[in-house]
Amino acid sequence: MLALRSPLRCVALGLLVTAAQIALAMSFSAPAFSLADRYFSLIQHDSYWFANIVNRGYATPVPPADHKEMEISNVAFFPAYPLVAQAVKLLSGLDTYYALLAVAQAATWGFWSYFFLFCDRWRLGMELQLFGALAIAVHPAAFYLVAGYSESLFLMTLVGLIYWSTNERRASPLLATLHGFMMSATRIVGLPCALIPLLYSAVAGTAKPARTWPERIARYRRPLFVAGVSMLGGIAFFGYCQIRWGRWDIYMLTQEAGWGIDPDYLAAFRPHNYRFVLPPLHDTTIVSQFTSAVAGVLFLVIGAIELVLVAVRGSSGWRERISFYFAAAVIYFFSLAGVASVQMESMLRYDLCVHALIVFGVLHFLHQLRFTSVLVRAVAMGVASLVYAAALALQGFYVWNFTQGNWVA
Repeated sequence: MLALRSPLRCVALGLLVTAAQIALAMSFSAPAFSLADRYFSLIQHDSYWFANIVNRGYATPVPPADHKEMEISNVAFFPAYPLVAQAVKLLSGLDTYYALLAVAQAATWGFWSYFFLFCDRWRLGMELQLFGALAIAVHPAAFYLVAGYSESLFLMTLVGLIYWSTNERRASPLLATLHGFMMSATRIVGLPCALIPLLYSAVAGTAKPARTWPERIARYRRPLFVAGVSMLGGIAFFGYCQIRWGRWDIYMLTQEAGWGIDPDYLAAFRPHNYRFVLPPLHDTTIVSQFTSAVAGVLFLVIGAIELVLVAVRGSSGWRERISFYFAAAVIYFFSLAGVASVQMESMLRYDLCVHALIVFGVLHFLHQLRFTSVLVRAVAMGVASLVYAAALALQGFYVWNFTQGNWVA
């Protein structure tokens, strides 16, 4: 019973935070709506494309239409989210839109459950847990976790992959591969994120280092299996596209034709992509440009601090954090490469995933520092309170706009 109590507590806390997020998003929506309408208003924009895929499957001519029209070309989204929603719809009898919301919010519950499971693994105090949970929940784009979007499913499966691939239990490889498979079938960026088990095994300290090739093969056999199977979700989608349309890259072609996405894989290294001018809050494209620039600086600061700690104190705690930093960097790199050609549109939403992963790493880092000064704690709590209040107000503004049908990110 004692062994079960802690995981159940994490799951219960996850449900509580999810319910709070849903209630918060509904309270920020247009005041003229009824409660039912406020809830349904979390279906907007991309949600309609996912619903179209659920209701009629994938369809497109080859080449795809040169404009956005879901009734002609809808192969611009990976399949995991609409497939799970379709299963929920068939099993429960829910309307398509409510099935999409149910899947997204169940995945949000899963994400928060993993958040508290990591807090429990690291033995974080309640102050740090509250600091971290609020840091994610008040992000201006955090409402996308409970809207009809795939953010929550992707984050839950990614964090679940990290959790189980760093766990020594017998069933961990199977659970890690299930999460990884779903992750790579949810977003294209899940394919490089599937390499996390290999990265962790490469940097994790071991009591007995591998000296011979058989020992090295034995050490990497499990992470290779997890990484390989995890990639199959995305690879299966490309295989389906090849078999059906004779073009494995029809997803990329649809994104290019309809959305104007022309990937620039050197975008992260081009200075002109980093724009630090304070944006007007109503212009979310400029806000996306600003947040992506801030995220780039944050990566440099974190890298510098970690290197100093390793050089000065010989800290090994970075090994536990490297999976989160790697995933955040990969998502940032590929998201920036994709949206650089469209003025960073939607980067605010993509930065939500980056932000959440960085929060995991920062929480573990702060726990290792263990501040004892009452003054330092008081100042930190005061600054955090002001930042959180401002971020929450901004989120409320964006939720109101989103639920009116306006484009946010």
